[in-house]
Amino acid sequence: MNQIAHRKPPAPPEALEHTRLQQGEFWQKIPAYRDVDEKTFLDHLWQQKRSVKTAHELFETIGGVASPQFIEDARLGFERAPMAVRVSPYAIALIDWNDPYGDPIRTQFIPLASRLLSDHPRLTLDSLHEQDDSPVPGLVHRYVDKALFLPLSVCPVYCRFCTRSYAIGPDTEKVDKISLAKTPAQWQDAFRYISERPELEDIVVSGGDAYQLPPKNLELIGNALLDIPHVRRMRIATKGPAIMPMKLLTHPEWLDALTAIVERGRKTGKEVVLHTHFNSPNEITWITEKAMRVLFERGIFVRNQSVLIRGVNDDERTMQLLVKRMGHLNVHAYYVYMHDLVKGVEDLRTTIQRAVEIEKFVRGSTAGFNTPTFVCDAPGGGGKRDVHSYDFYDRENGIAVYSAPSVKPGKAFVYFDPIDKLAPDVQARWVIPQLQEEMINNAIRNAGIPGEELVVA
Repeated sequence: MNQIAHRKPPAPPEALEHTRLQQGEFWQKIPAYRDVDEKTFLDHLWQQKRSVKTAHELFETIGGVASPQFIEDARLGFERAPMAVRVSPYAIALIDWNDPYGDPIRTQFIPLASRLLSDHPRLTLDSLHEQDDSPVPGLVHRYVDKALFLPLSVCPVYCRFCTRSYAIGPDTEKVDKISLAKTPAQWQDAFRYISERPELEDIVVSGGDAYQLPPKNLELIGNALLDIPHVRRMRIATKGPAIMPMKLLTHPEWLDALTAIVERGRKTGKEVVLHTHFNSPNEITWITEKAMRVLFERGIFVRNQSVLIRGVNDDERTMQLLVKRMGHLNVHAYYVYMHDLVKGVEDLRTTIQRAVEIEKFVRGSTAGFNTPTFVCDAPGGGGKRDVHSYDFYDRENGIAVYSAPSVKPGKAFVYFDPIDKLAPDVQARWVIPQLQEEMINNAIRNAGIPGEELVVA
C-alpha cells in the first residue's frame, strides 16, 4: 500500500519573526549618538559614563526627538519615583521615540508622572519580607536549601519595578535606602553563615547586579562559595545582557572572571550558571546575539527570569515572541514573575488572570525546556508559587490566596490584582478599610488552608 504523506503547509513569514533582530547602527537616530561609531557604542565604559540619570541628561540626549511635554512629564516622574533613574545608551537607543508613551523599554526605565496610579492600599516597599529572612546583612535565607546573597546595591540600569527598591540605588525623594553588605569585610559574615549551614546547597549572587562587581570581587565571591563543600549550585544574577550586552564583548576581564568560576565549578562537580532578565523582545539585537554567542562558546549556561509588566509583555503574542527569541539565542526561559506588590509602580502591574491566560497561550510554542513557568512570588515570604496553583482566587475583588507548605506551612499568602483593573463598585470597596479586611478574610476562609495564618505584604 502507498503511504499517504501528511505534510504541514509552509510556515507563514511571521513564524520566523523571532530570528529577525535589529541590525546596523540603530543608535544613530538619537541626536546625542548621531556621530557615535560602532567601536565607541560597544565600549561598556562609554555606556556607563553616558547613562541617563536625570531629566536634564534625558533632555540633552533625546531633546531633538521627544516633545517638551514628554520631557516635563518625565521630570515630574523622576521626582515621584521610588527608584533612582539610570538608563544605558543602548536602552535609550531601542526606545521608539515616535511613541515613547507606548514603548515597552521606556515603560520599564523612565517614569512619567501622567502614568502613575494610586497604590493599592496593601502595597509596601519590601513586599516579599526579605529583611525578615535576613540572618546577616546582605543574605536572605528563606528556602531550606537556598540563599540569596546581595553583595552590592548598584545596577547598570535601575528598573522602575525593582522588588528591592527599599535598598537598591541611591536615596530618592521618596525612599531612604536600607544598607546591604557592600564590602568584602561584610561579605565574610555571609560566607560564615553559609558555611555553618550544611543544608544550604544553592546560592544566588545578586544585589544590585553582579555586572557591577569588579572582576576580582566576582572571582573572590565565586571562589569563596565554591570553597564551601556543601554548596553545590551557584547562580550569578544580572540584567546586564538585556540592557548592556556589549560589556560581554568589551570587558574581557569580567567575562574571564565569570568563565573561571564556571570552569572551576565544573571541575569540582558544581554547577555555576548565569541568570539574566529580558522582558521585551525589543531588547534583543544583533549586539545581544553576538554577546550570547560568546557565553555559549565558553559553555556558560544562561537562564532568564522575566517580570510580567503591563504595557511591556502582558499580551500573548509579545510573550511568545520574547520566549522564542531568547531560545534562538540559547537563553533558556525559566520564570515569568507576577509583578511584586511594591509601591510607586501600580501602573505596571496586571492581574493573576492575565498571567494564567498568557501562560496557556505560550505553552506549546516551543520546546518545554525553553518555556517559562509563570510564578507569583508570594507576598510575605511564601516564595515562588505556580501562578495557577492558588488555593482560592476571588476574581471579582482581585484577591488570590496561596499556600507554601514546604516554605512556611500553615500560613496564607495573599496577592492583590491592581485596583484599576476591577469594576468601579469594587474599586469603591477598597477605599474602606473595614471592607478591605472583610474581602481578604473571606478569601482566606474560602482557600481552606489548614492552620491558616494571614500573612500579607
